[in-house]
Amino acid sequence: MSENGSGPPRRRLIVGISGATGVVYGVHLLRILRELDIESHLVVSRAGELTRAYETAHTSSDLKKLADVTYRASDVGAAISSGSFRTMGMIVAPCSIRTLSEIATGVTGTLLTRAADVCLKERRRLVLMVRETPLHAGHLKSMLAVTEAGGIIAPPVPAFYNRPQSLDDVVHHTVARVLDLFDLDAPATRRWGEPSGETQAHLEPPGEGA
Repeated sequence: MSENGSGPPRRRLIVGISGATGVVYGVHLLRILRELDIESHLVVSRAGELTRAYETAHTSSDLKKLADVTYRASDVGAAISSGSFRTMGMIVAPCSIRTLSEIATGVTGTLLTRAADVCLKERRRLVLMVRETPLHAGHLKSMLAVTEAGGIIAPPVPAFYNRPQSLDDVVHHTVARVLDLFDLDAPATRRWGEPSGETQAHLEPPGEGA
């Protein structure tokens, strides 16, 4: 039930922010979830808090205000650590290699990676926006292990066919594509071949040798 006791319950999505560069993806994700009326459950790693301070003007309090519920990374007994707490799944935005590696091995040391592991064992959708380059064999093996366990590796690779005019455009399109994996339609998303995007008409078709 909803908070007022009528209608269906709000859908819940867990958002993890780890220490990789790209905290802006997590911030934008939380804002869109609020627009979509999806209940967001946020956990930020200790390294994620450091990166937030380096990369943005947001305080820790600012970030928490964007979410419906927040948890300490050390609170391994929180609601999202249990499979009985029902959610749509989880997005880690951005996902560091350390976070990826913990999830890949199942040796989880924080609430963030524990919540991700719960999503895998409960067969819920887990999307990791892994942010690292170049990648060595160990990184790739960890990505494969997560994929074989049912997770989705979705690096924040920018698209340019939609003719982005700003960094916000690039971030929005990337986050929107990740939300597509949960059948959530982010507002103001320009899509290939759809009239609202008016993208295809402005691009010349690829040549025969493409």
